Amino acid sequence: MNSSPFSSRPASCVEREREREREMEEATGMARVEKVRGRSTVTRCFSKYPLKLILPKKVGSVHVDAVWIYTLSYGGGIVSGDRVSCRISVGDGCTAAMTTQASTKVYKSVDSKCSEQILAARIGKDALLAVIPDPVTCFSTARYSQKQVFRLFSDSNLVVVDWITSGRHESGEKWDFEHYRSTNHIFLEEEQPLFLDSVVLEQKSSVSIAERMQQYHVIAMVVILGPRLKHTQNQIQDEVKKMMSGQFRLPTSTSGRYARSESKHCQIPPPFIASCSSFGPQAVGLVIRVAATTTESVYMFLRHHLASLEPFLGVAPYFQSGR
Repeated sequence: MNSSPFSSRPASCVEREREREREMEEATGMARVEKVRGRSTVTRCFSKYPLKLILPKKVGSVHVDAVWIYTLSYGGGIVSGDRVSCRISVGDGCTAAMTTQASTKVYKSVDSKCSEQILAARIGKDALLAVIPDPVTCFSTARYSQKQVFRLFSDSNLVVVDWITSGRHESGEKWDFEHYRSTNHIFLEEEQPLFLDSVVLEQKSSVSIAERMQQYHVIAMVVILGPRLKHTQNQIQDEVKKMMSGQFRLPTSTSGRYARSESKHCQIPPPFIASCSSFGPQAVGLVIRVAATTTESVYMFLRHHLASLEPFLGVAPYFQSGR
């Protein structure tokens, strides 16, 4: 009597396999990183229009066990109505970095169509994934939505940089797009929510995005979590606290011309603002939020504060960017 090839496996396993097959059909890109002869190796990778994945042979020191994955868009940007869906799996003990070669340009919306990018990532035990792209730059009237979902274990390690600029300054655009949404969700085992965050910027008839953002041209969020990155978290918290401690110091009670001058100075918004807060059990994660008047200042911030990742990735993030 012939039996089904799935007859010896639980129904839940079969359902999961079918779900993965459906996901593969819908995805425009996929990469799997596994240990091969003790080294992190991309064992499976594919991409199709409008996404292209590039795997350089080596980035940085050959003595560091890490793979790098570059994501590109055909035509140099995301066209109105494009839908990009990428999936990445980082196996136990592996290290991978995902980045871009330039800012992600989102072109003008046609017929109010919204462009969309989705990243779904699974990070294994004692594994590290660093998602460190250049910023998103939305053109005038653009409509864009991105969602990143990370599933990991209690000893997984993750770095996520998510940021956007105000637009094409050389064309006179400043927060001139119609809609922007960025969602980041992080789940522990058994779908336990660890970090849920969403940023929405959209034009309103009463107050425009540019009015709300005032003089700031860049906003960024950095998420760092995992036991291997605890030193990086502590270092950033200490340095950001020192950096910002003098920015919002209240005027003294001293009377006279000096006190009035200091009060007036404190009313001027600083060109760079950063804040930190811990999240999760035993403060396993750290989120850093930044607002800045220039893209270059954020590149400098990222290069400096993420330099401690070099021993894991082979090179420091953004080591050639924003110069």
